Amino acid sequence: MSGTIRIPATAPEPVNSYAPGTSARTELKAALKEMSGQRADIPLVIGGQELRTGDVRSIAAPHDHGLDLGVWHAGGAAEALRAIEETRDARREWASWRWEERATVFLKAAELLATKWRPVLNAATMLGQSKTAFQAEIDAACELIDFYRWGVHFAETIYDQQPESGRGEWNRLDFRPLEGFVYAVSPFNFTAIGGNLAGLPALMGCGVLWKPSSNALLSSYFTYKLLEEAGLPPGVVNFVPGHPAEITQAALSHPEFAGLHFTGSTEVFQSLWTTVGREIGSYRSYPRLVGETGGKDFIVAHPSADPDALRTAIVRGAFEYQGQKCSAASRAYVPESIWREMREPLAAETDGLPMGDPADFRNFVNAVIDGHAFRKIAGYIDRAAASPDAEIVAGGTYSDSDGWFIRPTIVRAKTPAYESMCDEIFGPVISIYVYPDDAWAETLEIVDSTSPYGLTGAVFAQDRSAVREAMDRLRYAAGNFYVNDKPTGAVVAHQPFGGGRASGTNDKAGSAFNLLRWVTPRTIKESFVPAVDYRYPFMAER
Repeated sequence: MSGTIRIPATAPEPVNSYAPGTSARTELKAALKEMSGQRADIPLVIGGQELRTGDVRSIAAPHDHGLDLGVWHAGGAAEALRAIEETRDARREWASWRWEERATVFLKAAELLATKWRPVLNAATMLGQSKTAFQAEIDAACELIDFYRWGVHFAETIYDQQPESGRGEWNRLDFRPLEGFVYAVSPFNFTAIGGNLAGLPALMGCGVLWKPSSNALLSSYFTYKLLEEAGLPPGVVNFVPGHPAEITQAALSHPEFAGLHFTGSTEVFQSLWTTVGREIGSYRSYPRLVGETGGKDFIVAHPSADPDALRTAIVRGAFEYQGQKCSAASRAYVPESIWREMREPLAAETDGLPMGDPADFRNFVNAVIDGHAFRKIAGYIDRAAASPDAEIVAGGTYSDSDGWFIRPTIVRAKTPAYESMCDEIFGPVISIYVYPDDAWAETLEIVDSTSPYGLTGAVFAQDRSAVREAMDRLRYAAGNFYVNDKPTGAVVAHQPFGGGRASGTNDKAGSAFNLLRWVTPRTIKESFVPAVDYRYPFMAER
């Protein structure tokens, strides 16, 4: 095929409202009903072949203990090693494709997801991960579509980067896929993250071993099937849910381990990094380690802040998807003057948030992901209720009788060092420290020094000098920083996502920075008329 190929123009995927009377709502309701009545049997997929190990685990709906969504089969070290071998064979062919041909697979996947797969993946996310229709839509549909479409666009910009050539020579860059396989480890909280972690290294020509979270198997499996229907060749991505320690040990001890694409806890990522360091002499190349981990995301308000905008940002930023977003607001710093005005309306709005089954579209919050998370979050609430250093302002109750339900909770911390102001809770709990109006500079110092993380944060102020001061003082406190907006909801290509410090490597998912990690450039120089004599002109005389 000859000619300069340009990919189709792209733009952010429009978000469906699912308002009453819309066709999208009707389709999603039908998909929820159908999927709730089925019982999935999710296998491993290695080299394009389904594998059922017989080591089965149930797929639980977090919001309904009585809803049986099916089972999934767990793999271990043997299955991981088999997947690595399949990846090796498949990537030889896959990497030889022109990049535009690989791109076609992901553009088709995006189009399939924008159409017939949309209600399927959204319903799976709602049922398996307990998300509202809107939260599922912006995740499993729009963000994943954007990851694939914009990923192709960013790949094009990377491949377009070529060096200058002097007279008589031609210089080129060959962006080779990593020599080995990428180990993709995805979390429960975003369906799109799994599709991105496994998909974007594959777009760049890599082979991938994908271990999805056991709490997101339904949506992860459908994501894999989406790529399969889009034409992804067998073995390029191998789908291996199962025993984390066994699969990880097999992957990180293999000489062809070439990269880690990870989203999860800081502790796990640090342990993986330690393992890689210990094994570094055994690898064929130095592995690329890309990770997005924890956060203790903040909102800091100046006395000039708009109280209504601040209140809305706290409610949405802290309680959408039950606070189980890496970017969720978990601590806030509010001046006394605004707190006096805002406390009662904020508490009333929080206590009034409708909570329940995501299939009931009237609900704003649903259940937390599992019993472990439920007990951890409940412990923070109980300790705050009993502590002289804290006060429960709203919420503070929970129940596991029907599902893992925790009421959205606001804790007023009487000291900025109280545990819920410092610890990553990952649930529907936000802690607020009320500071004196004249202590703005001191409060910015507290915000910056309280947490080891640096993921997201927001400043609310109408005073522009206060905004500038916060942006400067908190420059390293957040990789995604928001001015007069909640610290969640990053859009691919608009707000590339990722943080530093203990929050990860800040390789910015949803940008070309991330894709560059999955290629290793080769410089090629071709001389049209090569030299035939070793002597240089300066050597002609003594």
